[in-house]
Amino acid sequence: MKHSTLIAALLCLLFGALARAETYQLVTEEWAPYNYSENGRITGMATDVVRAIMALTGDDFEIILRPSMRATRTLRTQPRTIMFSMFRTPERELLYKWVGPIAEESIYPYQLATAVQPINTLEQLLHAPRITTRHAGLVPTMLQSLGFNNLDKSATESPQLYRMLLAGRTEIIIGDTDAGVAYYSRQLGIGPGTLRRIPIELYRSSLYIAFSLDSDDALVATWAAALEQLRTTGELERIQSRYRQPARP
Repeated sequence: MKHSTLIAALLCLLFGALARAETYQLVTEEWAPYNYSENGRITGMATDVVRAIMALTGDDFEIILRPSMRATRTLRTQPRTIMFSMFRTPERELLYKWVGPIAEESIYPYQLATAVQPINTLEQLLHAPRITTRHAGLVPTMLQSLGFNNLDKSATESPQLYRMLLAGRTEIIIGDTDAGVAYYSRQLGIGPGTLRRIPIELYRSSLYIAFSLDSDDALVATWAAALEQLRTTGELERIQSRYRQPARP
């Protein structure tokens, strides 16, 4: 790390002590493998990053797991709130203060590898009989903006997408990053080669930590400096590598 950057990081950590005089609520949602509950404990790639940041800053905010829409509403409406992990989109840019990126991710559609009609182009995807996604959130909103009129938004959680696909109740699913698909494949016992990633990147963005607009700038700067320290020392990459496994063909 350059000398000037190191000094700035240390100053941010020092000034951040003032912001810690107030307690912040730290919320997240069920979105594996980034943030999710396992055996009664909140874990995941982004969760580990946030805990590593707080270990450096001296913060000890309780992490609260809430349904997706409720977590986002909490961030929008309640003071001194932090939420992770969120895609940083143009629509959200001015709504929050941002720290990141934690990771860069893409979203692809998936179908069964045994599908009679493999999808390979966006035109084919737009005219597919049915695409199942979750009932609310960034993904269905994004798909609608791209002109998809063949959406089935009946899934309330990610595992339901895979069960519907395996049961023949849908032909294509869109909802998770490659890391998410790999995670749910392991959780649901989906064997190698069962799923086929359709070669159409529908969305690419970076995952961030979002702070409500009333959050103290010193706290935000402290967290940004701590994340940069994790990045510089290689700890961020080590955390990511524990959760990243190649999506199966």
